[in-house]
Amino acid sequence: MAALAAGDRHAMAQVIRRHGPGLRRFLAGMLAAPHEAEDIAQETFLRVWSAATRYDPDKASPSTWIYRIALRLAIDRNRRTGFRRFLGLDAAPEPEDETPGAESSLAARQALGLARAGLAALPDRQRRALLLRAVTEMSTAEIAAVLGGTPGAVEQLLVRARSGLRALMGDKLL
Repeated sequence: MAALAAGDRHAMAQVIRRHGPGLRRFLAGMLAAPHEAEDIAQETFLRVWSAATRYDPDKASPSTWIYRIALRLAIDRNRRTGFRRFLGLDAAPEPEDETPGAESSLAARQALGLARAGLAALPDRQRRALLLRAVTEMSTAEIAAVLGGTPGAVEQLLVRARSGLRALMGDKLL
């Protein structure tokens, strides 16, 4: 982060390589469309680049700091556009042809649609905690830092989120 603050472009490239894929997956779970996730990821990295001199390692790890920026941008995007997260079968592309694997592909898309709909039905804080755990494999303490809570509160959010998903999904997913 010190090299990034000094304006080292190679350090920025390393930050993007290290955090980009997980950040885009996290944002795709927070936003309505994949292209919005890419836009917010790019905006996140622009903000990281411009604010690198203000990064304080005593307050947060680099990943926590980056994901907190991304989370705030995603919340702002959802508020600005006025859209609630809309995910499901409508978001899945139709199969292009009837190849032998088309049925399993459709079943997988339907299962993904059910999972996305289940995630969309969770309260915001539960969904955020669950996505941070699943996508980034952050520790409970890191998730707490991103969400602005305590590790114990995050554990409760994760328990409630998993329980809520099971209740919403039932045996439909598997």
